[in-house]
Amino acid sequence: MDLMGFIRSLPKAELHLHIEGTLEPEMMFDLARRNGVALPYASVEATRSAYAFSDLQSFLELYYAGATALLHERDFYELAMAYYCRAAEDGVVHAEVFFDPQTHTARGIPFDTVLNGLERAGRDAQEHLGISSRLILCFLRHLSEDDAFATLEEARPHRHRIHGVGLDSSELGNPPAKFERVFSVCRDLGLHVVAHAGEEGPPAYIWEALGRLRAERIDHGVRAVEDPALLARLARDLVPLTVCPISNVKLRVFPAMAQHNLKLLLEQGLRITLNSDDPAYFGGYLAENFLAAAEALALTRGQLVTLARNSLLASFVTETERAPWLQRLEQVGEPDPVPN
Repeated sequence: MDLMGFIRSLPKAELHLHIEGTLEPEMMFDLARRNGVALPYASVEATRSAYAFSDLQSFLELYYAGATALLHERDFYELAMAYYCRAAEDGVVHAEVFFDPQTHTARGIPFDTVLNGLERAGRDAQEHLGISSRLILCFLRHLSEDDAFATLEEARPHRHRIHGVGLDSSELGNPPAKFERVFSVCRDLGLHVVAHAGEEGPPAYIWEALGRLRAERIDHGVRAVEDPALLARLARDLVPLTVCPISNVKLRVFPAMAQHNLKLLLEQGLRITLNSDDPAYFGGYLAENFLAAAEALALTRGQLVTLARNSLLASFVTETERAPWLQRLEQVGEPDPVPN
């Protein structure tokens, strides 16, 4: 079996996936035409040529512009189903999908329009593709605490349909502590908590996410390597990091895949998972992230099994749900020994 075939054979979970970031240019233009929305670029080709990002903010500007094509429940359903079909090809058995309601409600799109489309796609993906899913509401950190609280109030009637909350968008200048009170309420509501930290922001943001927000997973977290005490904490407590290698290179967090530190973090005993982040913009869905990392960093097949196993262990599912996936994974290959 070739390497890509092996990667796709691994049952795995995707834990860091922004559904708005799966909006391929072709679908963006189809939806814009259907909905009468003007886009900032004249064609699919012109849009793709703009995908040369210098940093996180340059990406976000295009990301938010593309999201304007999403208006109706049908749009969100089609967006999510297109992702689930690609994920199934890559061996994804479970996805915990981020969505950004503020991106849409600020444009007058009702909260339940977004949620209904995404939830219906999740049900169909389970029935027709065998992929289970959870929805994680992300607060936009460049907006205010008051805005986050307002979004949480909109979400309250749908509490049973939302599995967790996260924190995304522009990291620099927007530390996790800015949303400490919002996340405290979310925890009281029984929601799981994750947060983007340590991508562009410093290790101090990871400490804040762990201490002030009580995040159960850290999204990205690659700058933890700069703080030995933080590395020791993450390894000791098996705090999952949802690392997105192709995204990190595209956004200049690392100059090239060969310089990425995920192998170093993995070998130091951290619970590293691989994910695709915003694959329509960065050019790689989950299996392509596995392959790019494996080839550039000389990851062993045992390490790839470990990464898949980590994703299953880090997911917010019951042990009953997780057990058959782990059994399937054992049939594919053995993980490398865990460092002492």
